Amino acid sequence: MFWPFVFAFCSTVGFCIIFHVPKRHILPASIVGACGWLTYIFSVSSGSGSILGCFAASCTVALLSDLFSRAFKDAATIFIIPGILPIVPGANMYYTMLAILEGDLERTAVIGTETILMAGAIAVALLMISSVIRLLVLINRKFLTSIK
Repeated sequence: MFWPFVFAFCSTVGFCIIFHVPKRHILPASIVGACGWLTYIFSVSSGSGSILGCFAASCTVALLSDLFSRAFKDAATIFIIPGILPIVPGANMYYTMLAILEGDLERTAVIGTETILMAGAIAVALLMISSVIRLLVLINRKFLTSIK
Protein backbone atom coordinates (compact mmCIF):
# COMPACT_ATOMS: atom_id res chain seq x y z
CA MET A 1 0.00 0.00 0.00
CA PHE A 2 3.03 2.30 0.29
CA TRP A 3 3.78 2.63 -3.42
CA PRO A 4 0.19 3.30 -4.54
CA PHE A 5 0.05 6.02 -1.89
CA VAL A 6 3.29 7.57 -3.14
CA PHE A 7 2.26 7.45 -6.80
CA ALA A 8 -1.19 8.86 -6.10
CA PHE A 9 0.38 11.56 -3.94
CA CYS A 10 2.79 12.54 -6.73
CA SER A 11 0.09 12.56 -9.39
CA THR A 12 -2.11 14.74 -7.19
CA VAL A 13 0.79 17.14 -6.69
CA GLY A 14 0.94 17.38 -10.48
CA PHE A 15 -2.78 18.13 -10.67
CA CYS A 16 -2.36 20.75 -7.95
CA ILE A 17 0.33 22.46 -9.99
CA ILE A 18 -1.79 22.33 -13.16
CA PHE A 19 -4.82 23.80 -11.38
CA HIS A 20 -2.78 26.48 -9.56
CA VAL A 21 -3.68 25.31 -6.07
CA PRO A 22 -2.13 27.68 -3.51
CA LYS A 23 1.24 26.40 -2.32
CA ARG A 24 0.14 26.01 1.29
CA HIS A 25 -2.66 23.67 0.17
CA ILE A 26 -0.65 21.38 -2.14
CA LEU A 27 0.42 18.98 0.62
CA PRO A 28 -3.05 18.51 2.17
CA ALA A 29 -4.72 18.27 -1.25
CA SER A 30 -2.21 15.62 -2.27
CA ILE A 31 -2.87 13.69 0.92
CA VAL A 32 -6.59 13.80 0.10
CA GLY A 33 -5.95 12.38 -3.37
CA ALA A 34 -3.61 9.68 -2.10
CA CYS A 35 -6.03 8.61 0.66
CA GLY A 36 -8.87 8.49 -1.87
CA TRP A 37 -6.80 6.32 -4.18
CA LEU A 38 -5.86 3.99 -1.31
CA THR A 39 -9.53 3.65 -0.43
CA TYR A 40 -10.30 2.77 -4.04
CA ILE A 41 -7.47 0.20 -4.22
CA PHE A 42 -8.52 -1.36 -0.90
CA SER A 43 -12.19 -1.54 -1.94
CA VAL A 44 -11.44 -3.11 -5.31
CA SER A 45 -8.92 -5.58 -3.89
CA SER A 46 -11.41 -6.67 -1.23
CA GLY A 47 -13.86 -7.64 -3.96
CA SER A 48 -16.25 -4.70 -3.81
CA GLY A 49 -15.95 -3.80 -7.47
CA SER A 50 -14.89 -0.62 -9.18
CA ILE A 51 -18.22 1.21 -8.85
CA LEU A 52 -18.46 0.72 -5.09
CA GLY A 53 -14.73 1.45 -4.87
CA CYS A 54 -15.29 4.81 -6.62
CA PHE A 55 -18.13 5.55 -4.23
CA ALA A 56 -16.06 4.75 -1.13
CA ALA A 57 -13.03 6.65 -2.41
CA SER A 58 -15.16 9.68 -3.26
CA CYS A 59 -16.67 9.61 0.22
CA THR A 60 -13.14 9.61 1.64
CA VAL A 61 -12.12 12.51 -0.60
CA ALA A 62 -15.22 14.53 0.29
CA LEU A 63 -14.83 13.93 4.02
CA LEU A 64 -11.12 14.75 4.10
CA SER A 65 -11.66 17.79 1.88
CA ASP A 66 -14.27 19.14 4.26
CA LEU A 67 -12.01 18.53 7.25
CA PHE A 68 -9.07 20.27 5.57
CA SER A 69 -11.26 23.13 4.39
CA ARG A 70 -12.35 23.76 7.95
CA ALA A 71 -8.81 23.41 9.28
CA PHE A 72 -7.35 25.81 6.70
CA LYS A 73 -10.44 28.08 6.57
CA ASP A 74 -10.69 27.82 2.79
CA ALA A 75 -13.05 26.35 0.20
CA ALA A 76 -13.44 22.58 0.04
CA THR A 77 -13.18 22.61 -3.76
CA ILE A 78 -9.46 23.41 -3.44
CA PHE A 79 -9.05 19.93 -1.99
CA ILE A 80 -11.85 18.08 -3.81
CA ILE A 81 -10.87 18.82 -7.40
CA PRO A 82 -7.25 17.61 -7.31
CA GLY A 83 -8.17 14.91 -4.79
CA ILE A 84 -10.86 13.35 -6.95
CA LEU A 85 -8.86 13.27 -10.18
CA PRO A 86 -6.90 10.05 -9.45
CA ILE A 87 -10.26 8.26 -9.06
CA VAL A 88 -11.84 9.53 -12.29
CA PRO A 89 -12.26 6.57 -14.69
CA GLY A 90 -10.13 7.99 -17.51
CA ALA A 91 -8.83 4.62 -18.67
CA ASN A 92 -12.37 3.28 -18.92
CA MET A 93 -13.35 6.30 -21.02
CA TYR A 94 -10.43 5.56 -23.32
CA TYR A 95 -11.35 1.88 -23.63
CA THR A 96 -14.97 2.80 -24.32
CA MET A 97 -13.91 5.05 -27.19
CA LEU A 98 -11.50 2.39 -28.46
CA ALA A 99 -14.30 -0.19 -28.48
CA ILE A 100 -16.52 2.26 -30.40
CA LEU A 101 -13.81 2.82 -32.99
CA GLU A 102 -13.24 -0.92 -33.33
CA GLY A 103 -16.97 -1.48 -33.79
CA ASP A 104 -17.27 -3.81 -30.78
CA LEU A 105 -20.69 -2.76 -29.52
CA GLU A 106 -20.90 -5.34 -26.75
CA ARG A 107 -17.62 -4.25 -25.19
CA THR A 108 -18.64 -0.60 -25.70
CA ALA A 109 -21.85 -1.20 -23.77
CA VAL A 110 -20.13 -3.06 -20.92
CA ILE A 111 -17.23 -0.66 -20.42
CA GLY A 112 -19.32 2.44 -21.14
CA THR A 113 -21.96 1.47 -18.61
CA GLU A 114 -19.34 0.81 -15.97
CA THR A 115 -17.71 4.17 -16.71
CA ILE A 116 -20.98 6.05 -16.41
CA LEU A 117 -21.83 4.27 -13.17
CA MET A 118 -18.38 5.06 -11.76
CA ALA A 119 -18.80 8.74 -12.64
CA GLY A 120 -22.27 8.70 -11.10
CA ALA A 121 -20.93 7.07 -7.95
CA ILE A 122 -18.37 9.87 -7.65
CA ALA A 123 -21.04 12.54 -8.02
CA VAL A 124 -23.46 10.88 -5.59
CA ALA A 125 -20.75 10.36 -2.96
CA LEU A 126 -19.63 13.99 -3.11
CA LEU A 127 -23.23 15.19 -2.88
CA MET A 128 -24.12 12.78 -0.08
CA ILE A 129 -21.14 13.62 2.14
CA SER A 130 -21.62 17.35 1.56
CA SER A 131 -25.30 17.08 2.48
CA VAL A 132 -24.63 15.03 5.61
CA ILE A 133 -21.98 17.50 6.78
CA ARG A 134 -24.30 20.46 6.18
CA LEU A 135 -27.06 18.68 8.09
CA LEU A 136 -24.73 17.97 11.02
CA VAL A 137 -23.54 21.59 11.08
CA LEU A 138 -27.14 22.81 11.02
CA ILE A 139 -28.14 20.46 13.85
CA ASN A 140 -25.08 21.53 15.83
CA ARG A 141 -25.93 25.23 15.38
CA LYS A 142 -29.56 24.68 16.38
CA PHE A 143 -28.45 22.69 19.42
CA LEU A 144 -25.95 25.32 20.51
CA THR A 145 -28.43 28.17 20.09
CA SER A 146 -31.07 26.30 22.11
CA ILE A 147 -28.63 25.86 25.00
CA LYS A 148 -27.87 29.60 25.22
